[in-house]
Amino acid sequence: MKLPFRVDLSDKVAAVTGAGGVLMSEFAKALAACGARVALLDINYEAAKKFADEIGDRAIAVRCNCLDKKSILQAKEIVNEAFGPVNLLINGAGGNNPKATCDNETMQEGLPEETKTFFDLEESGLKFVFDLNITSAFLTTQVFAADMVKTGGNIMNISSMNAFRPLTKIPAYSAAKAGISNFTQWLAVHFAPCGIRCNAIAPGFFVTNQNRDLLFHSDGTPTPRTEKILRATPQKRFGETEDLIGTLLWLASDEASGFVTGSVIAVDGGFAAYSGV
Repeated sequence: MKLPFRVDLSDKVAAVTGAGGVLMSEFAKALAACGARVALLDINYEAAKKFADEIGDRAIAVRCNCLDKKSILQAKEIVNEAFGPVNLLINGAGGNNPKATCDNETMQEGLPEETKTFFDLEESGLKFVFDLNITSAFLTTQVFAADMVKTGGNIMNISSMNAFRPLTKIPAYSAAKAGISNFTQWLAVHFAPCGIRCNAIAPGFFVTNQNRDLLFHSDGTPTPRTEKILRATPQKRFGETEDLIGTLLWLASDEASGFVTGSVIAVDGGFAAYSGV
């Protein structure tokens, strides 16, 4: 992995949730490349292990269901036994669900009968999205921050552009990510006396396994949604994983960002700044 710069994280034991995915696996690799010992937590153990094996002896994969506190506690035991107390937590587990996604951007008369509108969204989908994003961050922080209260630490949540400007079609995901930004600020205040910093990274538009079908047709051509996104992004491109690594390493380093807490850092190619005019 090519890093934009290096920081010394040799004193860090990091737990990264959702580490079997595209973005969080790269986060884990970057932290390890800077000297951290990294536990890649994911309900998909095989995916996490693949990336842990690529990193080498500074990483382990741990099966973890971030919606089950017992599972998180078991994961913490494994990490503590392998590497010691955790002092860097990245809450990367999250995502959306089709049951909480509309087909139409706005409500209007004359839509085809088969259109899935706001009124067709399922309660189970809404609850799943909130649990996957907010409850998971709440539970993993409860468990892993226990290691940090006496010695200090660093918590990073993954927010989204949805937290600043809700996107059409995905009301539950937009609201959940807004909740993550608010939760980040709450944690920063609550844990400040303990020397624990808490910030969030808010990515703009990145192509991942979860959103690929929304952004590209099966033949690889862009969907109308992609065209709208790029028109509203001043840099006129999707983000690359590498675009997030500099912000990650800056926040991970106590020397570089020791007075930064309660912040939500946008990495979005200017999307949040553009009014459309």
